[in-house]
Amino acid sequence: MLRLKASSSMPDEFTTGGFRPVLPDRADAPRTGIDRVLIASGKIVYDLEAERARRGDTRTAILRLEQYHPVPGAELAAELAAYPGADEPRNQGGWPFLALNLPESLAAHGEHRPLRVACRPASASPSTGSSKMHAAEQAELMARAFDR
Repeated sequence: MLRLKASSSMPDEFTTGGFRPVLPDRADAPRTGIDRVLIASGKIVYDLEAERARRGDTRTAILRLEQYHPVPGAELAAELAAYPGADEPRNQGGWPFLALNLPESLAAHGEHRPLRVACRPASASPSTGSSKMHAAEQAELMARAFDR
């Protein structure tokens, strides 16, 4: 991520407001017409944003989960409330933890929508070791995240 230009931050993001466990969608598009919300963290956020731009998708919002524990239920519920007509796919990595904790935490703040998963298959290693296999998995992940 050090070489990824999209992951750079402005100085005021470090000097004002403090840490935020959930970051809103960075798209300039209005929040109306959104019918899908993706909740992601780490590098996959930038992959999802690039895919959304490539597809010209204006119906998908991407929220950045910056803190897993304690689950920021109030902050996440507040961001989700801005998209009342949307459902939320989930992605792996932190999914086992979130599967156990997120529904209850969101319900405590009035969010009861069902969650769906869009992730790579479970694996004993963090990488396939093959760039072709990684590209195929990445394409499948993007399709599950954005295709309707």
